[in-house]
Amino acid sequence: MSSRTIFLARLIGLYCILVIPSMLLHRQATVDWMTALLNNAALLWVLSVITLTIGLAMVLAHNVWSGGALPVVVTLVGWATLIKGLLFLFLPSGVESEFILSALRNPPLFYVWMTPSLVIGIYLTYGGFASKGTSI
Repeated sequence: MSSRTIFLARLIGLYCILVIPSMLLHRQATVDWMTALLNNAALLWVLSVITLTIGLAMVLAHNVWSGGALPVVVTLVGWATLIKGLLFLFLPSGVESEFILSALRNPPLFYVWMTPSLVIGIYLTYGGFASKGTSI
């Protein structure tokens, strides 16, 4: 497995493991700041550009569709990030805002939306630290 895959798996996995539990523990605060973010057009545009840039960097640096589940999951996260950035950039602000906020304001849906990210984070962290890498 390449050292790039291992690095990205560790980075994305640890990010999810550190951020998602905080969001789960502070659900109302998460809903409040997401509402403020999604209702601020300038801040949403900056977030869109940053998300798009991160997604492009991941896809360009790691577009690996073979070699096991770990590289494919890292690649899928990169593509999902790229698509998310494009959607935020090109969809009218009300469309994505209402979709995201309707899920976040409903407590059961909030936890349903957060759980896959946490599970992916745990998998990537475990896979990233359990793998032995080769040079790029």
